[in-house]
Amino acid sequence: MRELIVGPDTLTPPYPILVEGTVVEGFGRGGKQLGIPTANLPSSVVDQALENIPIGVYYGWAQVQDDIVRPMVMSLGWNPYFKNEKRSGEVHIIHEFKDDFYGKQMKVAILAYIRAEKDYTSLEALVEDIQCDIRAAQESLKRTEYAAVQSSSFFNQS
Repeated sequence: MRELIVGPDTLTPPYPILVEGTVVEGFGRGGKQLGIPTANLPSSVVDQALENIPIGVYYGWAQVQDDIVRPMVMSLGWNPYFKNEKRSGEVHIIHEFKDDFYGKQMKVAILAYIRAEKDYTSLEALVEDIQCDIRAAQESLKRTEYAAVQSSSFFNQS
């Protein structure tokens, strides 16, 4: 069992890392194979804005277009289980959406690192770890300084 509170009690540099971009189509695995849909950041954001942070899993807040700001977990890396040849930034917004949002603008506030990227021996083990990441994000975001980012000016700009 992993810890449910991840990261220091207060935000420390380099966080928050604020990025935005148009949601692009990914590999089509998040929702279909894993049951955990993701919104993919464009490669320009992954290659430039996120080039200096370690690959791994992060948590924070995300907003699509003018929807409300919701908790998220993000995988930044190569996804070794799937043998990706390109680094990707895949954001799972912790909410059930009826429709996809390809082509819509997404803002992401990355607040802390959860864990390193891993290779898995089974799809079930990967899904189980993602579910642990989601629980850790939900609990960690309840802390005052982390929760405050949800209503920050980054998300409230039009």
